[in-house]
Amino acid sequence: MRQTRLLMGMHITIDIIDAHAQQKAIADIYDYFTTIDNRFSTYKETSEISLINKHLISEDEYSEEMQTIFALAEQTKRETNGFFDIYHTGKLDPSGIVKGWAIWQAALLLQKKGYKHFYIDAGGDVQVSGHNAEGNPWIVGIENPFNRRQIVKRLVLHNHGIATSGTAIRGQHIYNPHRPEDKISDIVSLTVIGPNVYEADRFATAAFAMGKEGIYFLEKRPGLEGYMIDRNGVATFTSGFTRYTKKY
Repeated sequence: MRQTRLLMGMHITIDIIDAHAQQKAIADIYDYFTTIDNRFSTYKETSEISLINKHLISEDEYSEEMQTIFALAEQTKRETNGFFDIYHTGKLDPSGIVKGWAIWQAALLLQKKGYKHFYIDAGGDVQVSGHNAEGNPWIVGIENPFNRRQIVKRLVLHNHGIATSGTAIRGQHIYNPHRPEDKISDIVSLTVIGPNVYEADRFATAAFAMGKEGIYFLEKRPGLEGYMIDRNGVATFTSGFTRYTKKY
């Protein structure tokens, strides 16, 4: 059972392979993403994060989800030596952590409903579980940032998350918190494979902010693998990355 909808400014695809899959399960996940969008979107004037930035909500009024995201963002900031920071130009923008976290929470909701074989793709960030319709591991592609119709790597994933940060779609939207005035121009794409999409997403954002040094940061992080493409189209990847490119 597969469905794609446009939500949160991106296409979100849910594919459940389990024989007992029901339409309501997919509808519930889209309802969840709608709730997340209404709470965290910086483009919606009435969202909780917008009201916080307007100083219309005090800290003791923050929702439990907002408190969770702020705590996770602070943890990520510490773990990345300050290269991940949701505070920029006087406002809070947790979008660099919310999407991966929300996809992972949606996957957990499906697991609680008893589903074992599915994938969730939100704007190119993906969480897979179990196997695909053929009974094989899921295949997820990395797009060529210079030609998005071309796939440069096909990855074999079982119970993993994958996220990509880059400039191909949204242009320069990630910044180096230590030098916010400088554009990140030495790399154009950085993909991270993690134990779940939340881990992959937050570290992909931080590693991209490091520029070319990001891939070496990922090399030292247990449980993460990365694939970086620089402005000249040259790829650099971590030492364990190739195990995900094996054929089954």
